[in-house]
Amino acid sequence: MFVTTALAVLALSLVSAGEPWPFDITTISAPDGSISAKFVSVGATLTELWVLDKFGKARDVVLGYDDNTKLLTDPAHPVFNPIVGRYANRIKNGTFSIPITKDPQPPGPNVYHTPLNDADGQATLHGGTIGWDRRNWTVVSKSKSSVTYHHLDAADEGFPGDVSAFATHTVKDGGILETTVHATATHLTPIMLTQHIYWNLDAFQGSENILNHYLQVDASRVVELDGDFIPTGNFINVSGTAFDFRQAQTIDYRFGEAVGLCGPGCVGYDNCWIYDHDESSKPGLSLWSDVSGIRLDVTTSNPATQVFTAYWLGLEGIPRKKVHGGPSLNYSYWAGVAIEQEGYLDAINTPEWGVNQIYGPDRDYTWRSTYKFSTLT
Repeated sequence: MFVTTALAVLALSLVSAGEPWPFDITTISAPDGSISAKFVSVGATLTELWVLDKFGKARDVVLGYDDNTKLLTDPAHPVFNPIVGRYANRIKNGTFSIPITKDPQPPGPNVYHTPLNDADGQATLHGGTIGWDRRNWTVVSKSKSSVTYHHLDAADEGFPGDVSAFATHTVKDGGILETTVHATATHLTPIMLTQHIYWNLDAFQGSENILNHYLQVDASRVVELDGDFIPTGNFINVSGTAFDFRQAQTIDYRFGEAVGLCGPGCVGYDNCWIYDHDESSKPGLSLWSDVSGIRLDVTTSNPATQVFTAYWLGLEGIPRKKVHGGPSLNYSYWAGVAIEQEGYLDAINTPEWGVNQIYGPDRDYTWRSTYKFSTLT
């Protein structure tokens, strides 16, 4: 998706005027020094995350830019590490109804249409033309270890009603990052958020991609998709397939069967796994690398996770951060893996699932994920 001229002008004017917002950097650190992070106001975006490897050395384990204005202006728009909304992932035909129905047809009563910015004009992706990741959030409170941002989404991109969202990022002793989002709406509206973090636990020191990272997902089902990455309404049992990560496997362990799963000509994943367990202290997903010895365990309030192995970064020519060996080197194929804690993909057009993603004055929305880092022994 190409950024609008207005957004580009805004970003350049802010820089030329010396105005730091919305690219103001907030740094938070855990008291024990196990983890530190940097965020900017645009998208309430995580720009750096430093954790300790098995040698006791800190590595920045998330992809991104050295120049954070590119979060607004980069036409490639990889969605590096922001809060994504008002509705993450895809919406079939950019159309939904309230109450939800199968294949609603506009115009019609209570039928809404959002911008078509994906799948050659067949779907809405990550909230529309200018989603929450490219909106300017405001810092409302911060401390040495936590920052809270606020965003008011005023009935934009075709969605009904105003949504007020507070996102809080906190780091804690023991290598923990927690992100919570609480949202309220003035009218009935769909809300489904994610935090779109691209991980590389080696930070490009000793390896060039995430293919040899180990992945474990507590999920026996994957959402079945059509050619536009829209749910058919069915699920795929992962047993005996390239989707089976119930036991830890390297990400590329069945790449011979992962051709086209993330789009024509693409090798890898861009799929939605449905967790087998309800919210609990049990991690839904774990990721680790023998090279750095860094392990990530994710617990979440969400019932699903999208795993995107970022094949398309190899076509975009995005310079790596300096700490990742840039800017002379670019992020290449499978440079990172985006792990997105989310709700059921496009449930607002799949009523047979019985999943209610409509929120309003009498029903608030909460999103919560905890990322715990440790080292392999």
